[in-house]
Amino acid sequence: MTTTFLLKNMKLFSALGFRWNRSVVPAVVPTHSVERVAFRFHRMLPEFVWDASVLDGVTIGGRKISDQEQVLNLATSSKHLLALVKAGKFSLDKATFTELHGLVARNEALEWGHFRGEGLEASYTPDVGLGEHGRYTPLATVAGAPELNRVFDSGLQVLQSEVQQPFEKAAAFFLFGALQKFFFDGNKRTSRFMMNGILMSAGIDAISVPAAKTQEFNERMVRFYLERDATEMMAFLIDCHPDAEKIHELDAACRTAFVQYIVAEQEHRDPCYRMSIKAHRRGKQYGFDHPGLQIKWVDYRAGWLSGRASSQSA
Repeated sequence: MTTTFLLKNMKLFSALGFRWNRSVVPAVVPTHSVERVAFRFHRMLPEFVWDASVLDGVTIGGRKISDQEQVLNLATSSKHLLALVKAGKFSLDKATFTELHGLVARNEALEWGHFRGEGLEASYTPDVGLGEHGRYTPLATVAGAPELNRVFDSGLQVLQSEVQQPFEKAAAFFLFGALQKFFFDGNKRTSRFMMNGILMSAGIDAISVPAAKTQEFNERMVRFYLERDATEMMAFLIDCHPDAEKIHELDAACRTAFVQYIVAEQEHRDPCYRMSIKAHRRGKQYGFDHPGLQIKWVDYRAGWLSGRASSQSA
């Protein structure tokens, strides 16, 4: 990632605790009505619950957890999330996050329905097994959870202000919750429900990580914990989306349009108005005139211009 790119996103990355190459996130994702995506989620509910139970039946370190309780909790949580989305009541906030956790981790976690430190236990800090790489330990559990609440509030604020694309916001929140471990257990499960709540509320189909990709998911999550770079996990989540093929198709068209936009900008030496009619229309079509989306293409633009300069000098 270029220095310019990192500087522009420093506030976002610092608040969340990790970084990613925002240019790999697709600018265009197929959207539908909320009713349509809710219907699909309802129809695929058994598959979603099965995938999630297999995915979390063995933690990254390989420790078995209770299967029956988890499946029942996943089914209850899925139905509750669906009801929230259909009623237009899903919100990206602490109240929804803790409410879902109260269902996801009921009778499984040490405590459920509130952040670590906000209940009776105020000293135990959970960690994550990373196999041969040791263990990852998050922020310490402290009575009242002041630091966890500060981190959550700060992360939520930058996600709302700096990330406009719902797919990117949803994936980033999942990884934010998984990394910061606001709860004693059930962090990845609850954060995936939040991710899907964000997606479905925006008319985007929910993501289920297939049971067949459990090992790949775990290996990528280990690297995420070690390197604090979410680029690989973002790409993985895109590939798990039911519209993955269409997303890649649209993204290719989007990048082509962006190249044409840059060509026109360089030729006319005016980034706002003096571009060809065709490039201008295509740029508008894919949203490149929006400042919040333009920043994601900084690396792509820099790379393309470097290639162009090289070919000219040759």
